[in-house]
Amino acid sequence: MATNITWHEGLSRAERNTYRKQRGMTIWFTGLSASGKSTIATALEQHLLHLGFAAYRLDGDNVRFGLNKDLGFSERDRNENIRRIAEVAKLFADSSTIALTSFISPYRKDRQTARELHATPSPAHPDDEPLPFIEVFVDIPVEEAEKRDPKGLYKKAREGKIPEFTGISAPYEEPENAEIRIETVKTSVEDAVKQIVTYLEERGLLKLES
Repeated sequence: MATNITWHEGLSRAERNTYRKQRGMTIWFTGLSASGKSTIATALEQHLLHLGFAAYRLDGDNVRFGLNKDLGFSERDRNENIRRIAEVAKLFADSSTIALTSFISPYRKDRQTARELHATPSPAHPDDEPLPFIEVFVDIPVEEAEKRDPKGLYKKAREGKIPEFTGISAPYEEPENAEIRIETVKTSVEDAVKQIVTYLEERGLLKLES
């Protein structure tokens, strides 16, 4: 752990929310590869931007081109991948931006760590309210995900060309208490976006102009 560092005080979370006229939060999409996480997250980002909200999507593949290009797919590297993403998402959310993360994030413990991180206030503002963390389980049977397989990853995993592939040779631990569950074999992308926006609006996390 780094030493000789000091947390610099800045605006409070409430002040930033007031100036930016929106509340920051993280919407955490989790699910198998080819479940539809990125597709829904992209559509939601576009919808929120059209409504005038600041939103930004962090995608699993995209992040591995830069921030996490040093990580592989072992359990330890997956843990670190999600830890880093959780920290980045919290920074976005703390800036009063709606952070959308679309990662398989297969382990419950890692997702719980991300949730707890968002509930932890900064040292400079211990009275800040927790940052909202909304877990969205994009649910799909592995058989259906294999049928989609746009990148051909399941086929390669079945052939033994991709070790530790989630759902085939590595586990996926389904959320037990996700705020939102979307079954993509039954739900269109448009309806999924509507489901999420309705959830946020009903809980006062998103204020839509009438």
